[in-house]
Amino acid sequence: MNRFLIIGFFLMLGTSNSQAQHNELSDFIPDGYVIFEKYFGDLNKDEQDDCVVIIKNTDKKNRVINRFDKKVDRNRRGVIILLKKENSYHLASKNHNCFSSENEDGGVYFAPELWIDFNRGNLIIHYSHGRYGFWKYIFRFQDSAFRLIGYDSSSNHGPVINRETSINFLTKKKLIRENTNENAEGGDETFIETWYNIEIDSLIKLSEIKDFDEIDMYIY
Repeated sequence: MNRFLIIGFFLMLGTSNSQAQHNELSDFIPDGYVIFEKYFGDLNKDEQDDCVVIIKNTDKKNRVINRFDKKVDRNRRGVIILLKKENSYHLASKNHNCFSSENEDGGVYFAPELWIDFNRGNLIIHYSHGRYGFWKYIFRFQDSAFRLIGYDSSSNHGPVINRETSINFLTKKKLIRENTNENAEGGDETFIETWYNIEIDSLIKLSEIKDFDEIDMYIY
């Protein structure tokens, strides 16, 4: 009888593990949030598609009337990063409220557009501001966390690039490229490049960023 009980116990374990390998993305979404967007790409170079989920709070008190008398959802957004191992996802990082709402008031400008990209195993959080340029944060999974290893930005006036900034937090170097052609029409800019050394004690963790809108890259 004991032998059959032991066999049955291990059969139950095998069934439980098999079910755990088929978890859904919804299993990782906290209460009060919904999936806003999903992105798939390899983030740890194991040739499996990991998943980055942008989540959004659903608090009704943050659905307000804007200055155009239109009802908008000002709930903040966050990110959950899931690494895939065989048939299951495993939580690698989370930050539930680090992004502002897609309906923020940009004043005389429209609010920048947020999207996620992947490049050579790196996670890129990209903000596009149309004709005014873009800025992006580059994260790498190392030491069991996603850490900020780079930053790129471009300040534009329509098709003309006025200034580009590139920071490498691993090499502790910053490059500034400034256009000196005042008559440039786009594609004919003349850049002066200046390199700087930066100081940084430790790489910033994605999970510890309170608000991407408040990150100050000018301090480097």
